[in-house]
Amino acid sequence: MRSREACSRSTAPIIPLLAKELREVTAGRALWTMLLLVCPLVGYSFVQAVSLYSESSAAALQSPVLARSLSPLDGILVPTFGSFYVAVTLLFPFVAIRALGQEKESGALRLLVQLPYPPSSLVAAKFCAILAAWVMVSVPALSALAIWAMLGGHLAMSETLNLVFGHLLYGLLAGVIGLLAAVISDNSATAAIIALAVTIGSWVLDFTFAGRSGLSTWLAQLSLTQTLRPFEQGLLSAGLVLGITAVIGGLAAVTVVWLPPGKTVQTKIVRSVACVLAIALALAVAAQIRSSVDVSEDRRNSFSSADEHLLATLRHPLVIKVNLAAEDPRYIDLRRNVLAKLERAMPDVTVRLASERPNVANPSDDYGQIEYLYGDRSDVSRSTSPREILPLIYALAGARPPASGVGEEYRGYPLVVSADATLLWFFGGLPLLIVLAWRQVRRPPPHSSLVHQGVKP
Repeated sequence: MRSREACSRSTAPIIPLLAKELREVTAGRALWTMLLLVCPLVGYSFVQAVSLYSESSAAALQSPVLARSLSPLDGILVPTFGSFYVAVTLLFPFVAIRALGQEKESGALRLLVQLPYPPSSLVAAKFCAILAAWVMVSVPALSALAIWAMLGGHLAMSETLNLVFGHLLYGLLAGVIGLLAAVISDNSATAAIIALAVTIGSWVLDFTFAGRSGLSTWLAQLSLTQTLRPFEQGLLSAGLVLGITAVIGGLAAVTVVWLPPGKTVQTKIVRSVACVLAIALALAVAAQIRSSVDVSEDRRNSFSSADEHLLATLRHPLVIKVNLAAEDPRYIDLRRNVLAKLERAMPDVTVRLASERPNVANPSDDYGQIEYLYGDRSDVSRSTSPREILPLIYALAGARPPASGVGEEYRGYPLVVSADATLLWFFGGLPLLIVLAWRQVRRPPPHSSLVHQGVKP
């Protein structure tokens, strides 16, 4: 009997279930309300970003040096998608909760689990619906990219796709949090409070512990905001992608555990703990993966090609002892300009940060020193500039510094243009299209139930 039931569950058609979930998520008001709110938010941020970019470009057109600092990634894409990130953080969990919360409140979930689908298929279908909802919600931000290109702005394909991919992962993470909150809560209101507590609580972690050392560093990394920063810098990290994917998959697995209403709470808790341990193990493995790709057009995360080729040949371990506090601006500059790039370029780099803060009343003479140990040689410097540190490392390794690259400098993309007229699109044209699409979707198609489509309990 059980084998026959399992066979029935494995052969049940998945297309009707997907169609049903897409219908449910698009028929709710949460998705369309969020779309209408995202339009002016993204539109205003985009117009302001273009205005500031144009002001900087006016001076950069007369100076090639200033032009090199003008990157559309920093000036246009990140600010525009920054407003989209705020909307996803605060509003998208409600869309995900809608995919499950209404069925749970109405009692339809008890009927749904009796259909010939395993709980994993039910959650996977709802997850696909959440993915489709994110694609719809991202239309205003994606339209801003198209408008920027039509205005004559430059878009580097690699860094643009990388940023969109990062926001996709973040959106799916926010969505699965909302889905889990819905399945463990009695009603949608409680689920919304839980989801917002997690997302907004991550902001608190970021603001409170960012830039500190020790346990604070580990706590700050739990913030959801940290998942987007590498993508905003044009860096595609394999460890970060693996970690986010593991969390999404693990939370989805916990949702599968809590979905069937007939299981005992003790059984669900035990299985949930196993899923959490699996997430922790996957995060530990992901933290050890340093492989990453610099997809930024200006190579901001890398040294010159000649320097990177030479650094890759230095096989001895490089140990860097930094006698600076984690919140010291000099360490932040050193981390961004030198240490992070060295960890990507060299095969074996270890950074040891002094845990003690400087004594203001009686400062130590060696505070601010950075010691470099390569093989049996060592040297000390106080500089945070790669122009001074790289020759020091080459001297320790007995290597000849490479010749400076010609033509590798980023030329920048200054553009003086006004985007004020595009407010008509974000405040009028696009919202009107959304309302028309909403009215069209609200019309129920004939025979839309799973039973009419050949799926019987």
